[in-house]
Amino acid sequence: MKTVEPASEFPVPRDERRQHTQERILCAARELFSRSGYDRTTIRAVAAAAKVDPALVMHYFGSKEELFGEAIRVDMEDVVVGPEEELADRLLSKLGDKLEAEPDAQLALLRSMLTHPQAAEGVRRALARECGQVVGSAIGGAEGALRAGLVSATTIGVIVGRYLLQLDGLKDADPKEITEILRPCFRALVDHGVEPKKTRAPRSKRRRAG
Repeated sequence: MKTVEPASEFPVPRDERRQHTQERILCAARELFSRSGYDRTTIRAVAAAAKVDPALVMHYFGSKEELFGEAIRVDMEDVVVGPEEELADRLLSKLGDKLEAEPDAQLALLRSMLTHPQAAEGVRRALARECGQVVGSAIGGAEGALRAGLVSATTIGVIVGRYLLQLDGLKDADPKEITEILRPCFRALVDHGVEPKKTRAPRSKRRRAG
C-alpha cells in the first residue's frame, strides 16, 4: 500500500521570503563590492550572484549607491538594547568585531567609500540612519545626535587608520587593546548624565532625601 509523506515544512510567509531574498542580495553585494570595488560591481552581477532578477535588486534597494550603503551598514538595533550604562561597551564590541574582520575586504570597501562620491553618499545615509537616529536616540539629550556622530567618526577613523593608512602602532595592535584604550573616550561620549545602576538610589529614597 502506497503511503503519502506529510508535508515537512509549512509555507514560508511572504515577509519572511522577502527578508531572506534581501539578505541573499546583500551577501552577494558584500562579496562583490569587497572583491571588485564599487566601479566594477554592477547590479546585474549582484543579481546573478544572488540568483534573482536585476529588477528585484532595484526594487528593494533603488540604486547601486543605496545597495552599497546597505551592504556595509552595521545594524545597531541590538547595540542599543540593554542597560544604558553599558552602551559604550556594546559599541566597542561592535568596533572590535570590525577590527577582527578580514583586512582585504575592509580595505576594498574603504577605498570605494573614499574614492567614489556615490559610494560615500550611500554610506552617509546608512550612518545617518543607524548612528544618528538609532544610537543618537539611545544616548538621548540635546547632544544625542552630535555625540553619536562623534562615536561614528572615531570608529571610522580607527578603521581607516588601521587598514588604509596603516598607521604605526595601530595597524598591528590587538583589537582588544584598541577597544580598551578607547573605552574611557566612548564612555565620556555616550554615558553623559547616566548614573550606574549599582549607585542609583531607589525612587522612594530619592524622594525622602529631597
